[in-house]
This record gives sequence, structure tokens and C-alpha cells, in this order.
Amino acid sequence: MKLRLDLKLSQKLIMTPQLQQAIKLLQLSRLELQQSLAQHLMENPLLDELQTEAEEGETGAAEDKAEEAPAATSPDQPEEGTPEERGSPEEFTASGWEEYFGSDRRSGASEYASSSQDEFPSYEQTVAKPTSLEEHLLWQLSLSGLPDRAKTLGRLIIGNLDDDGYLRIPLAEVVAGTDFTEADAESALRDIQTFDPTGVGARDLPECLVLQLGHLGRNLIGSLGARPGALKGSVVEGVILHHLKDLEKKQYAKIAKALNVTVEEVFQATKIIENLEPKPGRPYTNTQNYVIVPDVFVVKNEGEWVVLLNDEGLPRMRISPYYKQLMASGQGGTPETKAYMDEKLRAAQWVIRSIEQRNKTIVKVVSSIVKFQEQFFDHGVQYLKPLVLKQVAEDIGMHESTISRVTANKYMYCPQGMLELKFFFNAGLQRADQLSDMHSSVSVREMIRKMVAEEDAKRPLKDEEIAARLRTQQVLIARRTVAKYRAEENIPSASQRKRFF
Repeated sequence: MKLRLDLKLSQKLIMTPQLQQAIKLLQLSRLELQQSLAQHLMENPLLDELQTEAEEGETGAAEDKAEEAPAATSPDQPEEGTPEERGSPEEFTASGWEEYFGSDRRSGASEYASSSQDEFPSYEQTVAKPTSLEEHLLWQLSLSGLPDRAKTLGRLIIGNLDDDGYLRIPLAEVVAGTDFTEADAESALRDIQTFDPTGVGARDLPECLVLQLGHLGRNLIGSLGARPGALKGSVVEGVILHHLKDLEKKQYAKIAKALNVTVEEVFQATKIIENLEPKPGRPYTNTQNYVIVPDVFVVKNEGEWVVLLNDEGLPRMRISPYYKQLMASGQGGTPETKAYMDEKLRAAQWVIRSIEQRNKTIVKVVSSIVKFQEQFFDHGVQYLKPLVLKQVAEDIGMHESTISRVTANKYMYCPQGMLELKFFFNAGLQRADQLSDMHSSVSVREMIRKMVAEEDAKRPLKDEEIAARLRTQQVLIARRTVAKYRAEENIPSASQRKRFF
């Protein structure tokens, strides 16, 4: 066996750090991009944030006024007005304004200075916030009159409740590592289950509903006037404890036969169960809405749809003029300092170019989407066409992976509302009248949703009937596809949608 050296030429695609950074910036959402740019501005001294024209105009006007101020008053000419009218010069200094805004005077406060500004709470601390379920239960626990040991165990149990008010873990796990026994935890849990909201502290849905039944003053079938707790052992309790699955499927006859009662009694018991709350912690759940800022706007201008990039709120970056002049003059300092500044300069230039390329790519992709979905923007969701990444990639001459990165976590605002870019990419279903054309799966889902909303509640449409009606509207669709779309839209089956009363 003989050893020898061979020279071989080959080409490879290498992901340089700069290219990786450009790809990373391309797939960032708007909020993530703001955070990333703020990080670059903080870490790279050669990057500078460019002020807007309004800020530059205000700065220039302030500087002009500062230059004209000394010449406005001549030493030979006395100032007009009394000292009270002119005001003291100290009032207009920066420190004077800081003292004024830092005084924190409230309505009704004394005119004399406080001994300490820390005595006043901040404005953020005075803003009201909704009470959480844990805070509401702890407040009741503090007023319950239970012994301190029971309160300690009660706080431990309350801390393990989920947002719906359920205790999802075993009591043995709650008291693990403490000197409490499981019997102590059971006793404390019974005390907590008497708190408001009714049903809190339950370990499953039947227990939660039964706890609420204990607070109802009704008889077996729900008429008023019976003593509290009269529903124990009733038809309602029997349905809750043993037939919730059957009740979900509307199998009233099966429930009536199992409980040896009439179907009418099951109907009346169902009315009571429908008024119970399966999630006691729901009123205390934080339902704060978060504002979505669009990345692009699509507007109609002179009969044509135009894509406008939304760069408001994003820092406009440039190379720092000071460091640029310093490097051009050759006063960079030691060789190590010059090498550091050269490295930061290349990094700054690449970031700026990456942002510009990102903006151009987003506009190109959205413009292509608008071209394919022009009828959607003109007429609505029923005219949405099937579209895949490959079509847009071929239209603008880019790779499908690039289109996927551009459309991830990006939003568009248009006359149809705030939409994610991924919304426009969907599968298609064959048309019966035009085999060369297809229906969008989104528009078909909208048809199914509309059919269900207009159906007779006593005789809901089955999947086969929905498929037949869609075929009359020139949509070729199978029953199992209807079931799939119905499940994706969280629409119950026909048996679950049926109403008997």
C-alpha cells in the first residue's frame, strides 16, 4: 500500500457568521427585532441611532435659541417687567425642573416640603390591578378564624391550585417534606372548599359540580324552596357522578334508563347542570389582550394595492460620525485599538446592510402575496385562493426556506383586518364546475361555519349533509374532510349540537 498526496478542488456552501446573523434577523418578529437592534446599539460603539427629522428640528431650534439668548438683551438696556413677571433665572435651569417634577405634590397635600419623598408611593403602585384567585382565597383564609396551623396548611394548598381553581396534585404530594399528615390536608381542603367561588379546591369536574350543588336550595328537579343540600342523592347528582360522558353525547334515554327516571326529569336536571360553573377560577383569570403591531400595511392607492413597510418604533442606525472621522484621520491609537475598531466597523456595516435586505425581502414577499390574493383584498375571505410557499418563491426568485422565514411571526394590516402572513398559505379543494380551479381550505371552513350557524338546533346537520350541501356549491369534498375541518374549528358533532328544548 503506497501513500501519496492528491490535490482536489471542490465548492462548498459555508454559513459564515455574517450570513447566519442575516438569516436570524430575517426570521425575527417585530418585538424581537427591536430587542436585537437595541442590543447591537449597546454593544457596538460604532453604531449610532439616527434621529428623526422632527427630533433633529427640535434640537436645532433649541440650539438656535440658546445662541440668540445672550444677544437678545444688551447690558446698556434694562430688562422690561418686574422681577416677579420675569421670573428668577433659576426656574429655567435643568436642576430647577428636576426639583419641580420630583416634588410629587398630590391634591390635598401640604404646601410644606415632606421630610422624605419616599413616604409617597409611586404612581405605578397606585394603579389598581385585578384580584387574583390566590389573593381572594388568602383573604378569606385570613378571616376564617381557623387555627394558625390550619392556616399554614391552607396557604400551602391554595398555592398549589391552578388557574381554574382545581387541585391537580395528590394531597400526599402537597404535604411532602412537612410535618403535616394527609388527614390534616384533607381537613384543610374541606375548609377551603367552603370559600368563594363555589367549587374551588375540587380535584376533578364531578367534585366541583357536586360542591356547587351543595349550595343550591333546590329539590330533586330544581324548583325553589328546598333546604340547602337537598340535591344530594338526586337525579342531578346521579348524572354528575356517573353520566357526564353520556350527557356530553346527549344520550338522555340511556341516562333515564340507568337512573330509573323519566327523560323529562333528565331534561330538567340538565338545565340545572348547565347553570353550574365548570371552572370556578374563570372570573379571576387574567384576560389581558396584547397589541400586535403590523410589519407591513396593504392599502389601495389609485386603484392598485400598495405594500408599505412599517418602520415606526424601530431605531434607524448609522455609523457614528465621530468614530468614522477618528478612523479616517488615522488617530485610532494602538494597533490593538485599530483592530478592534475595524472589527466593530465591519460588524456595524453588516448589521445595517442586513436590516436593509430584510426590509426589501419582506416587501417583495408581501407584494407577491398581494398579487396572488388580489381578489381576497377586494372581496373578502370567500375569494381566498390556495397558495403554497413554492409559488411565491418561484415568483420572486428566492428559496422556499427564505419565504418561510419571512412569513414567520410577521403580521399585515389590510382592509380585511390584522392577519398573519402564514394565513395566506393554505391547501386547495377541487371545484366541481372548473377542474382547473380550486377552492381555498380557509373559504371552505368559512362555508361550514356559516352552515352550522344557520342550521336548525333541533335537527343539526350531519357531516354527510354538510358535504352534500358543499357539493351543490361546486366544492368536491369528502365526509372525513368535513369532520376534520369541523374539529379544527372547534365545532361539536351533530349529536352534541342537538337541542331538545
